[in-house]
Amino acid sequence: MTEKKHSMTTRLLNFFSRQPILFSRFFAKILAGIINTLHITKTSETIRLNIEICLPELEAKQREHITRSAIRNELQSYMEFFTIWGSTNQKNISRIHQIQGEAYFHAALAEQKGLILIAPHFGTWEIMNAWFAQYTQMTIMYKPIKNADADNFVRVARSREQAKLVPTDESGVRQIFKALKTGGTTVILPDHTPNVGGDMIQYFGVPLASSNLSAKLIQKTKARALLVYAIRNESDDFNMFIEPINEHIYSGSADDGTRIIHQTLEDLIQRYPEHYHWSYKRFKANPELGDLYHLPKAEALKKIAQVRENG
Repeated sequence: MTEKKHSMTTRLLNFFSRQPILFSRFFAKILAGIINTLHITKTSETIRLNIEICLPELEAKQREHITRSAIRNELQSYMEFFTIWGSTNQKNISRIHQIQGEAYFHAALAEQKGLILIAPHFGTWEIMNAWFAQYTQMTIMYKPIKNADADNFVRVARSREQAKLVPTDESGVRQIFKALKTGGTTVILPDHTPNVGGDMIQYFGVPLASSNLSAKLIQKTKARALLVYAIRNESDDFNMFIEPINEHIYSGSADDGTRIIHQTLEDLIQRYPEHYHWSYKRFKANPELGDLYHLPKAEALKKIAQVRENG
């Protein structure tokens, strides 16, 4: 039975990875239309709550528009990932129609101090790997996928990009540190809750357990840090953006650096709220909010207000 299940997984992955990216988007739009019409998933409730927590200043009609757009965009990104993973590097590079801020990237590489790309769960981040891999050796933390066939599928895609995958533990951090010291590049997703510990840093005014890994790496190695993200455009292409991060991130404490990263992410979300992946239950990373996503919305928002007031 297990072998049959795995082979079905492989067949589905191979099928979707071979489809044109416009097909992936069309399929995702159908799913999003069903979810937005019938409100049939718990995830859509999580997205609505997160958006109201982060953007309370907006009118309810505006937040609902962002919610529906965000559900559609997030599903499109996930479907696009399959097509991207199944494509050659050259094909993926050709899908990047426009790059804003490319000079920041090349200037950072020229310093030969290492480069840390801050890539939040925003837009379709997977499309960027092949482009960066043209110019630099990538060392990336990777947590194996529980399904062995899916894990192998992603690892094969990563091997085409010649990325070195390291575990999400201390040994992986040491390897990233070594890579940066020799002028290499790493990519870090800054908006995850750490598995253990984490300092309480405000995110949209709510103190949350947060990883200081990015800030510590930046400050200890003196590597350059850049914000990177990609957004689909009106054709079957993507626009990529490379932006500098506040220079104060290179000094001060690790907590100070993490606050700057959070502020950078907040600013990005304020600009393009419909392209952020809102489904992650980030706001339960506070001892007082562990049950947040199981509460009625009014009660959840009341608890958020109390934590904000006390924080």
